[in-house]
Amino acid sequence: MDSKAMNGKPSNKRIKVVFVLGGPGSGKGTQCAKIVEHFGFTHFSAGDLLRAETKSGSEYGTMIQNLMKEGKLVDSSIIVRLIQKAMLESENDKFLIDGFPRNEENRIAFEKIVNIEPEFLLFLDCPESELEKRLLSRNQGREDDNIETIKKRFKVFMESTLPVVSYYEQRGKVRKVNAAKPPEEVFEDIKAIFSSIQGNDISYRQIAIEAKPEHSPSLIKCCLQFLCCLRMHERK
Repeated sequence: MDSKAMNGKPSNKRIKVVFVLGGPGSGKGTQCAKIVEHFGFTHFSAGDLLRAETKSGSEYGTMIQNLMKEGKLVDSSIIVRLIQKAMLESENDKFLIDGFPRNEENRIAFEKIVNIEPEFLLFLDCPESELEKRLLSRNQGREDDNIETIKKRFKVFMESTLPVVSYYEQRGKVRKVNAAKPPEEVFEDIKAIFSSIQGNDISYRQIAIEAKPEHSPSLIKCCLQFLCCLRMHERK
């Protein structure tokens, strides 16, 4: 979808959004960093955007800070507008949004405000027992890595985030990988998913360049045949 959906101005920019979800400790940050490095996406974390806005002293930042002090949840519309702002300010057209949508309210707000449907949702699937083991073994002493807090985080994930995964799964938009494997092996599976998309993007761009009205029908046909061959090769 072009960026007109975000700011109302005509643009040739085709925005691609990939949501990245997984339980706490599933390796979202690690895998997002690898995707950025290999495929040129820009990575946003809703939590990082909230923290950055709070430190900025802006109107939104003050509002967020006050809500947090009062122990209240930040409204989904605020989170979505921060993501929207970050996307508009970026020169990139490919975005990974990590840990979002965290719940159905987030998803609905994103659809209404940004009006962009994700290319797909990358789901890092990992058993709770493995996630618990990882969280307890990392960064000893962290307040949110004790067993009671971890159990609460799992409960929130199961009750709030898994319905979002189910929603996109029903629409054929979930790409699931086994995140219980070592990080390098997990990324090999992720690479196969993103390489296919990246290949298609390049093909479409090439056709957009080559298949101009002034060019002959035979050239356009040649470009289309090339795209079909490339897709067949990627499926093998």
